[in-house]
Amino acid sequence: MRTRHRLVRLGATLAAAAVPLAVAPAATPATAAPVATVADPSLGRILATPGKFALYTWSREKAGTIRCTGACAKAWPPLTVRSAAKVPRRVAGVKGTFGTIRRPGGALQVTHNGKALYTYRGDPRGIARCNNVDGWFAVKVR
Repeated sequence: MRTRHRLVRLGATLAAAAVPLAVAPAATPATAAPVATVADPSLGRILATPGKFALYTWSREKAGTIRCTGACAKAWPPLTVRSAAKVPRRVAGVKGTFGTIRRPGGALQVTHNGKALYTYRGDPRGIARCNNVDGWFAVKVR
């Protein structure tokens, strides 16, 4: 069991390394966030990482739960942060609230309206290729 926890933690660490975290352009300097927005050619404005990778939620996860682990989390890397203090409750220009949830293995994953946020490993910058695929939905900014 101890080895499994190390592997999950390593996976979460690798996922965090794959998703660059920086100051979001939409946030004020006092409330820097690990999220931004991007204009997807077919969906309009969507939530993204500061590196412009689309952010998704999974319909099989209810608010406050994590089901995407193991191979799922390799294909859909979770957006993680080192500290909940890095995630403001609100981000300028984005409706809804942000927070964190503890993943199996201990990493903190960013949430939007209580639902965990993920990227998709196959997406290019600024394009959400997997919107409405197997229950994955890009987070539209209203």
